[in-house]
Amino acid sequence: MEWQPDEQGLQQVLQLLKDSQSPNTTTQRAVQQKLEQLNQFPDFNNYLIFVLTRLKTEDEPTRSLSGLILKNNVKAHYQNFPSAVADFIKQECLNNIGDPSPLIRATIGILITTIASKGELQTWPELLPQLCNLLNSEDYNTCEGSFGALQKICEDSSELLDSDALNRPLNIMIPKFLQFFKHCSPKIRSHAIACVNQFIIGRAQALMDNIDTFIESLFALAADEDSEVRKNVCRALVMLLEVRIDRLIPHMHSIIQYMLQRTQDPDENVALEACEFWLTLAEQPICKEVLSGHLVQLIPILVNGMKYSEIDIILLKGDVEEDEAVPDSEQDIKPRFHKSRTVTLQHEGGEGEEDEDIDEDDDDDDDDTLSDWNLRKCSAAALDVLANVFRDELLPHLLPLLKGLLFHPDWVIKESGILVLGAIAEGCMQGMVPYLPELIPHLIQCLCDKKALVRSIACWTLSRYAHWVVSQPPDSHLKPLMTELLKRILDGNKRVQEAACSAFATLEEEACTELVPYLSFILDTLVFAFGKYQHKNLLILYDAIGTLADSVGHHLNQPEYIQKLMPPLIAKWNELKDEDKDLFPLLECLSSVATALQSGFLPYCEPVYQRCVTLVQKTLAQAMMYNQHPDQYEAPDKDFMIVALDLLSGLAEGLGGHVEQLVARSNIMTLLFQCMQDSMPEVRQSSFALLGDLTKACFPHVKPCIAEFMPILGLNLNPEFISVCNNATWAIGEISMQMGAEMQPYVGMVLPHLVEIINRPNTPKTLLENTAITIGRLGYVCPQEVAPQLQQFIRPWCTSLRNIRDNEEKDSAFRGICMMIGVNPGGVVQDFIFFCDAVASWVNPKDDLRDMFYKILHGFKDQVGEDNWQQFSEQFPPLLKERLSACYGV
Repeated sequence: MEWQPDEQGLQQVLQLLKDSQSPNTTTQRAVQQKLEQLNQFPDFNNYLIFVLTRLKTEDEPTRSLSGLILKNNVKAHYQNFPSAVADFIKQECLNNIGDPSPLIRATIGILITTIASKGELQTWPELLPQLCNLLNSEDYNTCEGSFGALQKICEDSSELLDSDALNRPLNIMIPKFLQFFKHCSPKIRSHAIACVNQFIIGRAQALMDNIDTFIESLFALAADEDSEVRKNVCRALVMLLEVRIDRLIPHMHSIIQYMLQRTQDPDENVALEACEFWLTLAEQPICKEVLSGHLVQLIPILVNGMKYSEIDIILLKGDVEEDEAVPDSEQDIKPRFHKSRTVTLQHEGGEGEEDEDIDEDDDDDDDDTLSDWNLRKCSAAALDVLANVFRDELLPHLLPLLKGLLFHPDWVIKESGILVLGAIAEGCMQGMVPYLPELIPHLIQCLCDKKALVRSIACWTLSRYAHWVVSQPPDSHLKPLMTELLKRILDGNKRVQEAACSAFATLEEEACTELVPYLSFILDTLVFAFGKYQHKNLLILYDAIGTLADSVGHHLNQPEYIQKLMPPLIAKWNELKDEDKDLFPLLECLSSVATALQSGFLPYCEPVYQRCVTLVQKTLAQAMMYNQHPDQYEAPDKDFMIVALDLLSGLAEGLGGHVEQLVARSNIMTLLFQCMQDSMPEVRQSSFALLGDLTKACFPHVKPCIAEFMPILGLNLNPEFISVCNNATWAIGEISMQMGAEMQPYVGMVLPHLVEIINRPNTPKTLLENTAITIGRLGYVCPQEVAPQLQQFIRPWCTSLRNIRDNEEKDSAFRGICMMIGVNPGGVVQDFIFFCDAVASWVNPKDDLRDMFYKILHGFKDQVGEDNWQQFSEQFPPLLKERLSACYGV
């Protein structure tokens, strides 16, 4: 007997569905309670499917809603459905996938894929064959409904479909889908391509076997009159470019021609998909070769796509000039992620380089609030990457256009010209240099444009040329740019404030101490902005202040500057509660300020220090409660602890020995012991950075804990967590320098790991350098223990330290290597040329270190004899030969 609803029950369910469409919150709450009650009845779900599939007299929104409630029930507790209920639902879905209403078909499709993704693809073996069978139906609705469901299943379960678990259904499905590329209905053609597209990136075998048919079928649809079909064709070609470029190369010329047309498609969604093609092509090695002949067509198309559309301008409130008094809505404020402290070394020819885990975030263009990807952003991104591929070869196609854009009377066109100029800044810098002396003043003038969107894009583009501006005499461009940017920081428009603050932070990084003469003026502006800004821009302002402190360093430590800057920062600090996330950027900012001010920060350090310790303590306590009773307590947000540890590091680094009395009066060492064992890598990473900084600043407080700390440090020498391992390694080196010969009992628990890491292939540069420094320092304090291993690490040791600038860390590490060579000269013989090269990397070592190098080099030369030395030094590159004979007479 087939299940039949009870009339009274059915009326009850229908009433519930009607009520749930009411906007009244009290009614909504009653509906939720009623739903929970009804879910106790096993056949409640039968009623829901019955309303969806059988009650054709009801209105569609009600029927669809019934299906969506059922879908949520399937999601939440499908495993508890009695099998009779589950079977009834499945059978109803398959029998009604061809409902005349598109809304009902789509709802049934969603329901089917939700059941399928609950592990039911395996236990519902008739599903795929039946859906594929229904595709052959003469009835359009049945064919479309089945395809809709199949497309959702392909999206949700593409990996499973291509596995042995299901007996490889794709071998039948893909050829079947390909047949429908020629179907007379555009909706069906579109479904068919969308289904196959799910399997490109995963390189499903069944698709690879039919790849040529697939590509031919796509070409046949190139000029399809339906925009959804054209969009799916473009999407397929973009993915094939990544996965099977070999099959596209023979047709590349015509594909490019096609994509040039599509990038100008009247339907913006098609144009956007097509525009992705240029972004993807730019990453392929063949880009230059296949595209250079087409630049003359492509560049004007991309430039044209970079204009704001009318809808963008409406969404961006492009006509609203002054909105600084309007509070921000909280959902506009993106969550900020704190980047934990990583200890890096200074390199030749530049500041500490950050590599590997670098966050390249200078590409967020000016309009990140419209964070949805659109044609303007995609065109700008494509122009940016192509500029990096073609460099100055792009300019002959661009410069003639630029002139017309930059001086255009229509602000929308002028704005797009300024964006173009910013997009090519990185790739075409060399070729742009001759034009910059007249372009930069024009851009600075655009900072005063009457349209806010022009002012904000001018901020961004100028920041992209900051490096060049700073390389010129300050009076020519730096001073006028800075003056205007500071005015924009106080603009009446929030978007301009934001763009100006970000641009100013970039300028600070480039200009560094060039800004010192203007500090008073800069601080006045930034402090004034404090009282003016709404929530979102305040967070960017903290960043601009922190970057200023990083850039000018100790020059900030003047009473008049401290007097301007500290009171508003401390006022904010006192205003914020311990659980307010705005503390993150403020703590990061204060950390930079403390490091820059050094002793100048002393009057403010006590409350800041105390609060950081409290934040760590609170978070640890909350984590402990949560671990013991996860049902009663919430998990803490450990970012509070991480940021606090990093600010403590900043204080220890800035205040040096002055931090001693603060540490003495707190339980920070006990807390640190817990943080170093936290399950979250970022917490451990920041703990080890702080341990190293406290070791340098006030070792007497660290020393009593060394016996407990060292085994934990040893455990964390695991390169799976690069940054944790890096900071632990650095801390061990700092501890060695303080412990001296007392380090001896701990060498065994760390040295084997360090030797293994320095010999691992693909170890990031920063970690290699810190590992080499620490091995050298261990050898310096315990040469007898480390020297026997010399041969196992000398070669990677030398190669990783040759690019480091002369500094204290390098000095102590090289003293260690020299002492170990004294103990075990045989350990270096095979790799002596690497040692020579590393010695030559020193610009001016201290006299006693130079003597050590001299003795080792001459000792080796005397040992092997004049003739052998001649032969040996023949292998030296000319530069190395020259340096060694000039500095050491060998």
